Amino acid sequence: MLLRPFLYGTTACASYLFGCGTHSKLAVVDPHADLVNDYLATAAALGAPIVAVFETHVQADHVSGLPTLVERTGATAYLPAHAGVEFEHVALADADVVTLGNTIVTAIATPEHAPAHHAYAVADRRRGTDEPWLVFSGDSLLIGDVGRPDLHIAGDADGQALLLHASLRRLLELPDYVVLYPSHYGGSVCGRGLSGNPVSSIGFERAHNPLLRLADADAFVGTLLAEMPPPPAEKERIVAANRAGWVGAVA
Repeated sequence: MLLRPFLYGTTACASYLFGCGTHSKLAVVDPHADLVNDYLATAAALGAPIVAVFETHVQADHVSGLPTLVERTGATAYLPAHAGVEFEHVALADADVVTLGNTIVTAIATPEHAPAHHAYAVADRRRGTDEPWLVFSGDSLLIGDVGRPDLHIAGDADGQALLLHASLRRLLELPDYVVLYPSHYGGSVCGRGLSGNPVSSIGFERAHNPLLRLADADAFVGTLLAEMPPPPAEKERIVAANRAGWVGAVA
């Protein structure tokens, strides 16, 4: 399996180009509008086309590169079911599978950073198993932190935080060896205690992430909601652009 990370320092966003070189099927997850040319150049260097673009959720801190990538490559757009977007896409339900040659992508429903939010567990059949090798966790499980629950629904922050607690328990069902690739790292407003290291593992986070150690849901909610930082600048405009799928939009 091919995998290339892309780190965008201005907003501390991480996105990923990945897929099967044998069958020439690449995908991008959580693409940033300002990096579209970089994804295309890297795919060309790898000698394989981008055939799929995944969003873990409708982004609130940056304009997505998905519409431009789809326009320029003809790739299929995949989003969580009920994401509320206004453009053509395939809506994935929990446990739906997308096959990219030897690369197998399985959706895991993980609200409540956003009501419609998926992590994507990825397996590589060339390794002799369909067990996941890595997971793209979006804004749910971060490194040293978890996603904030207050950006997409006004009110009932306690209820949203409780749903996020349950979602994180689902990710903790993955084996310890699964490599964790979130969509943000230190410096993002989507969390408070994010590590500057953009890569971890389920096992390391299970042992060392302070919010994951809060098994009691009420304790988790109280800690998560204390001293929440300000929301991203221009959040409403960014969300509107991402729901509409505006080609060429910039943050």
